[in-house]
Amino acid sequence: MKFHQQHSLKQIAAIIDCEFVGPEDFPVLGMNEIHVVEPGDIVFVDHPKYYDKALSSAATVVLINKEVECPEGKALLISDDPFRDFNKLTNYFRPFEPSASNISPSAKIGKNTVIQPGAFIGNHVTIGDNCLIHSNVMIYDHAVIGNNVTIHAGTVLGADAFYYKNRPEGFDKLISGGRVVVEDHVDIGALCTIDKGVTGDTTIKEGTKIDNQVHIGHDTVIGKKCLIASQTGIAGCVVVEDEVTMWGQVGVTSGITIGAKAVISAQSGVSKSLEGNKSYFGTPADDFRKKYKELAAIKLIPEIMEKLKD
Repeated sequence: MKFHQQHSLKQIAAIIDCEFVGPEDFPVLGMNEIHVVEPGDIVFVDHPKYYDKALSSAATVVLINKEVECPEGKALLISDDPFRDFNKLTNYFRPFEPSASNISPSAKIGKNTVIQPGAFIGNHVTIGDNCLIHSNVMIYDHAVIGNNVTIHAGTVLGADAFYYKNRPEGFDKLISGGRVVVEDHVDIGALCTIDKGVTGDTTIKEGTKIDNQVHIGHDTVIGKKCLIASQTGIAGCVVVEDEVTMWGQVGVTSGITIGAKAVISAQSGVSKSLEGNKSYFGTPADDFRKKYKELAAIKLIPEIMEKLKD
């Protein structure tokens, strides 16, 4: 998330009432998760295991729960609870706004776009030209939809990220302030859910086609001209490169990359990054020829056991 205008380190510290290390006028341009941070961004870290990763990231402001040596060119915000204070910043810079109507007055709708009865278009949504938004589609605030996009009934774009901190008193939710971005010539089937980024974008790139009942988690990027069949579930922070095909009921774990033109057969479970230009099957997903050989070998086990008895 980029702020509408530059803020100073001192101003950010005042918002969350914390100490800081660095020049008062140190520039702060936005806030983001560690996998998508850029210079000028704030990133938060609250466990020593991840200190080095946060301090060496592209972020130039680190919201941290312990004063440590500050790398050159960076600044620190010292908080007793960075998770809580990151939420405060999200609420400050992107607070929830109730919509005045089913189609918010602040939404921008392009030429020749049809929005069927019962759809909801939230605040500051942008929809391009020649789109078709079917009944009961819900497009949450700040989403960006390109040109020539079709979204079928019951689909939700922009629900919150499934992201919680386990505290003794229960689960504490990380507030989502990101967006969903859908590029040109994308088709999205019925009853799909595409979560917004925590502070960044969940992106569906140009020409991708998504079947019914598909879930795509927060901050995931789906490449160009991908085909994703029904009941596939893709976790957060996944990168799916261009022209990937996923058949029905594929499950993908978080934070991995699937290479361009990979093909993943139905009911496969993807637990690690996969190279492109290959076909995969099984759980955990692996080269489909290797997996079928393994299945053939397993079928021979009873016969082998009988022979051993003899």
